[in-house]
Amino acid sequence: WEFMPTSMTAENWTRVSEFILLSFSSLPTEIQSLLFLTFLTIYLVTLMGNSLIILVTLADPMLHSPMYFFLRNLSFLEIGFNLVIVPKMLGTLIAQDTTISFTGCAAQMYFFFFFGVAECFLLATMAYDRYVAICSPLHYPVLMNQRTRAKLAAASWFPGFPVATIQTTWLFSFPFCATNKVNHFFCDSPPVLRLVCADTAQFEIYAIVGTILVVMIPCLLILCSYTRIAAAILKIPSAKGKHKAFSTCSSHLLVVSLFYVSSSLTYFRPKSNNSPESKKLLSLSYTVVTPMLNPIIYSLRNNEVKNALSRTFHKALALRSHIL
Repeated sequence: WEFMPTSMTAENWTRVSEFILLSFSSLPTEIQSLLFLTFLTIYLVTLMGNSLIILVTLADPMLHSPMYFFLRNLSFLEIGFNLVIVPKMLGTLIAQDTTISFTGCAAQMYFFFFFGVAECFLLATMAYDRYVAICSPLHYPVLMNQRTRAKLAAASWFPGFPVATIQTTWLFSFPFCATNKVNHFFCDSPPVLRLVCADTAQFEIYAIVGTILVVMIPCLLILCSYTRIAAAILKIPSAKGKHKAFSTCSSHLLVVSLFYVSSSLTYFRPKSNNSPESKKLLSLSYTVVTPMLNPIIYSLRNNEVKNALSRTFHKALALRSHIL
């Protein structure tokens, strides 16, 4: 964990009304322009891809199963996650609009925590759904009925509220130093905490313990689910049956791996001599790249989604021809 708060006397404290996001300002203008075009493309692909997943899984009756209900939740979450981070980052790159108000910074951090925590628990819920589907296929429709899936979805989203509320409120109740420059492209906790002029030991302990619990509890649930899934798949006599069972989990496994590996490398690596720019680039993997890859992974690796996309496309073309 890389918190490095600054200790100063009360005379040096100041009331901060806004922050300056340094973003990628140390890079040449040409590189910033290239980053803007790259991130804008990724942003648009993310919004379109996840929106398409939501629309197709709602419109196609073949995709009204619990798995696609949770996939819709994941796509909605990824859209929200991107809206919190990317538009402001694009503004800092192209318009050099680096200032963000005190309230805006707190709101950005709040929703970053909220969506991040929700994604951890939603991925665990999706793993449980795959466990029930493979290990208890005959009871799956009963065990994962509409009421149950709604409760599981609510349970996935709810932990984000207390975690985000406590951590954001506590952090922004501290006094800040004379500097208001956040060395990041969004208001993440570690770079903002470095600007605090107070003893943050208790907050750091809470943040570390909270992060470990938020990450490890869903991670253990995922590992437990997939351990049982693997045991069930190994008992299937035919190779075709094993492949079919595994294929229903492969997309989720890939999404889980991308999310946990990228976030763990960011928040759980030891203090290093890596430059701030390299740390920012690493943060991009889970804030920008992973939300774009999720709909692509589920679309390319899932025949049901591909077939539904094809059916929806042909229906749209037929409707357009009929109108014309």
